[in-house]
Amino acid sequence: MKIATFNVNSIRIRLDAVARWLEQHQPDVLCLQETKVQDAEFPAPALSPTGYHVAFRGMKGYNGVAVLTKTPPEAVSFGFDDGGEPDGARLARVVVRGIPIINTYIPQGYQLDSPKYAYKLEWFKRLRAYFERHLSRDRPAIWVGDMNVAPEPIDVHSPEKHLTHVCFHEDARRAYKETVAWGFVDVFRALYPDRQQFTFWDYLRPDNIEKNKGWRIDHIMATPPLARRCAQADVDLAPRRAPRASDHTVVWAEFDV
Repeated sequence: MKIATFNVNSIRIRLDAVARWLEQHQPDVLCLQETKVQDAEFPAPALSPTGYHVAFRGMKGYNGVAVLTKTPPEAVSFGFDDGGEPDGARLARVVVRGIPIINTYIPQGYQLDSPKYAYKLEWFKRLRAYFERHLSRDRPAIWVGDMNVAPEPIDVHSPEKHLTHVCFHEDARRAYKETVAWGFVDVFRALYPDRQQFTFWDYLRPDNIEKNKGWRIDHIMATPPLARRCAQADVDLAPRRAPRASDHTVVWAEFDV
């Protein structure tokens, strides 16, 4: 089973890039984040020729998640179910071939003194509780998405300059790691403990991708029974180098199931 994740930063702008990647790589599941379109305007008909089934939940102008699957998903749900703000445009859960797949677009946080940052930290706590309710660490499950956290110094260029950044601050990293510690394994890092590989490069510095100045904030996680069966995981730089590219690129992993 091949799983991929891609923050498209607008599905309408990146529609051709998504269709092209599906055709070339034929993943079983492609999870998208930051689709930036409300449901009534999601370009599902334009994706129909790909043959993929599409589940989506969005908002006007920002956020938004979608999951494209080769086979019809056995279950689909959006958002938290803990009585708080569901935030369905940031959280999707599908079941494919019996495996739950969680697709998240974690809040970025804006600034350390912002309510948005406090919301980000709380979001991680809610997500861990969500895993506890819906998943088992002893059974196959996958969690992917734009996590908006670079977990370790190797995951960001010039880490000493980013200690107060909302995606590298110690509190954000701790919240992220506590959520991962529920029972997930970072499959890319498990395969490549010492490899520096980024997934995001800032638009404001167009030459950063060639200078290798980026962040690894897009991740694929698996519970131990599935992580042990991860045969490959990598980052595809081609979508980031293409015309009209997103500031993120595709991360993918293949499991022997």
